[in-house]
Amino acid sequence: MTKKIFIIGVLAIFSCKESPKKENVEVNVQQSGSPVYDDEKKEGDEAQKWMELHIQNYFAGDLGKLDQMMKDMTTKDYYEYKGDAMNVDMDVDGSLTQKEFEEKWKGKFDTSKAGIGTGFLITGQDWDTIKITKCKLLSQKENEFVFDVVLSDNSHQLNYPITVKVIKKDHQFFIADVLQEDIQP
Repeated sequence: MTKKIFIIGVLAIFSCKESPKKENVEVNVQQSGSPVYDDEKKEGDEAQKWMELHIQNYFAGDLGKLDQMMKDMTTKDYYEYKGDAMNVDMDVDGSLTQKEFEEKWKGKFDTSKAGIGTGFLITGQDWDTIKITKCKLLSQKENEFVFDVVLSDNSHQLNYPITVKVIKKDHQFFIADVLQEDIQP
């Protein structure tokens, strides 16, 4: 009997000992509806609206002002890059060979998607009315937005699929790259 009381006493002592405290660990998870997520979505929406407006204005604009419009809506590097791409192997001052073009721009741009020998945004030389029939945000990182875009000219029954990178710099948006095919439709 004393043995049983001893065992019960020992168990009582051990059970009364303070159990180790569990640390409270807070896990902060960014959820939709939070200020950061809303700000990022807002930025993406603003970039998309800016791009759509400027592309529509570009194709509706005066043909004599297209170069200046392109210059105003693109980064300095992309403007120079696309100018070089349009003039590869042309018989004009400052034009580059295909190899020279690739060497000059290989570190900054995907030269295989430059749209060599084609115009800005579309591969066609002539168009009637260009409309944006698809515009989807593919990715967003800080001040860089990548869109999957399809431009369509219904009167010529042509679609021009492109990928457009828009950046935000000094509170302004600019087209920083357009990935397009080199061949005519």
